[in-house]
Amino acid sequence: MYRWSPLNDRQRTLLGRLDAGENLSEQAASQRRSAYALRDRGLLVIRSRQGELLAEVTDAGKFYLKHGHHPDDPAHAEQKPTASTAGTSRAPDAGASDTRPTTTKRGPRSTKKAATKPTPYSERPIPLARRAKATQLIEQLATKPRVTISAPTEEEVTERRRVIDFAKRHGFVPEGKRIEKMREFNPDRDLQISLLNGPHPNTNKQSPVETPTVPVPSQLRSPHPVVAALREDRDRLVMPAAMRRRALLLLQGLAAEAVRRGHQVKEHPVADYHRSHAYYSYNGQYIPSRYSRHEGEVTLDVGDFTYTVTIKKEFPQSEDAERASKLVIDLGYGRSDRRRQWGDRKRWKLEDVLGAVLQEVETRAVEDAQRKVDEERARTDRKVRWQEAMDRAKEKAVEAQLASALTEQARKWREATALRDYCEALEHRLAQAGEDEEEEAASAREWLTWAHGYIQRLDPLHRLPTKPPPQEPKPEELKPYLKGWGPHGPEAHDSPWGSY
Repeated sequence: MYRWSPLNDRQRTLLGRLDAGENLSEQAASQRRSAYALRDRGLLVIRSRQGELLAEVTDAGKFYLKHGHHPDDPAHAEQKPTASTAGTSRAPDAGASDTRPTTTKRGPRSTKKAATKPTPYSERPIPLARRAKATQLIEQLATKPRVTISAPTEEEVTERRRVIDFAKRHGFVPEGKRIEKMREFNPDRDLQISLLNGPHPNTNKQSPVETPTVPVPSQLRSPHPVVAALREDRDRLVMPAAMRRRALLLLQGLAAEAVRRGHQVKEHPVADYHRSHAYYSYNGQYIPSRYSRHEGEVTLDVGDFTYTVTIKKEFPQSEDAERASKLVIDLGYGRSDRRRQWGDRKRWKLEDVLGAVLQEVETRAVEDAQRKVDEERARTDRKVRWQEAMDRAKEKAVEAQLASALTEQARKWREATALRDYCEALEHRLAQAGEDEEEEAASAREWLTWAHGYIQRLDPLHRLPTKPPPQEPKPEELKPYLKGWGPHGPEAHDSPWGSY
C-alpha cells in the first residue's frame, strides 16, 4: 500500500464529509479507522482535544477531492498544468512616431513565468535516498538473513529504523516475510536486523477485526447468572467502582451474545483455598498465590471445547491515570499462534471489539475440532503403523531366536569334534603306557569313558536336531527391530529411566 494508492469508496466519501465539516468524534468506529488511514496518507490531520477528535482536511486531501488522485501519484507526474500564454502588451504612447513597425517576428514576452508542478514525493532527495538504502538492505537480507551493525550511534539507529519503515510501507519486504530489529545487550549495543518467515505476531493487533457489533448494555439489569455471581463476589474484579461496573457490563454483553449464538456460559470457579492461601519464603517475604483478585473470568463452552475469558486492568501498577483506567480482555494462549488479547486503544474501545473476541473463540473451536479429528486420524494411523512395525519386529525377533539356537548347536558341535580328537589322542597315549604307569593308566581309562559319554551328550548331531519351538519375544528383544517405536504401544515413549 503506497501513500498515493487510490482510496476506496468509503474513504473517499468520508473525506468529502469531513471536508464539509462533519465531526469525526460522531462517526462509527469503522469510520474512525478509515480516518486514521487517510491521516497516514497525508490527506487528514487529526487532533485530540478534551476527549474529542478533530479532523482537518489537508491541501493534499482537497487536491484529491478535486482531481481524484493524490498529488504525489507518480502516474500523474508527467501531467503539467497549462500555463497562461497570454501576454500583456504596453499601449503605444500618444506621441510615439508612426515609423514604429506594427508587426514583429516574435510575439510579445509574457510578464508571468509558466507555473511549475512541485516535485512528487517519490522523487525528492530523502525518499530517493531511503529507497536506495531499503533496496540495499533487502538485497543483503536475501543473501544473509541477519545483518548486524556493530556499535551504532543513536543517529544510525534512527536512520535504520526509518529505512526499515520505508521498506515496509513501500512493499520492499518479500511476500511471506517480515523484518525485525533488535538491540543486543552486549557492551557495544549492536543493532541486529533479521528477515524472518511469516507475519509479525502483532500484525493483527493493529486494528480490530471487522465483525458485527456486540451490544453492551448501559445498565446491569437482569444480568446473566454468571455475571451476577461475579458482581456479588467482592473478592473478584477488585478495582475502582467505575471500572468494575464497566467490566461487568462488558462481560454481560459478551455472555448475552454468546448465549444468543448457542454457546454455554459458565462460572470460572476459584476455590476458597486459593483465595486465602499464601506462604512465606525462606527470608520471610510474603508470596501470594496465583489467584488474582483484580481479574474477572467467565467460561464459554463452544461445542466440545471450553475457553476462559478474562477481563482485567491492563496496567494495574501504572501511576498514570489514563493508563491505569484501561481494561484488557485475555483468552489465554491457544494451541496455535493466534491473537489472545484485546485492550482499550486510541482507535477503539473494548466495546467495539467484543465481536472480534467471540469470533476468535469460535475460530479456535473450529480449529480445535479439526485438530481433534486430525489427531484421531493420526492416532489411528500411528496404531496401524505401530502394529505393522510390531509384526515385522516379532518376525525378526523369532528369527534371531532360531539363529541363536543354530549358532549354539554349531558351537557345541565344534566343541564335541575337538573333544573327540582329544579322546583319540588320549587312547593312543594309553596304548603306549608302560608298566610303571599302570596306576595312572587305570585312572585315564576311567576319565576317557566319562569323556565319551559327555561328548555323546554334547554333540547335537548324536541325534537328528529339530527346529526349536519359537518363544513369544520379550519387549527388550523387540526394541532393536522397532526403529523408534515403543514395544508397549503407539503412544508409549522410551527414556533412559524406562518406557512410559
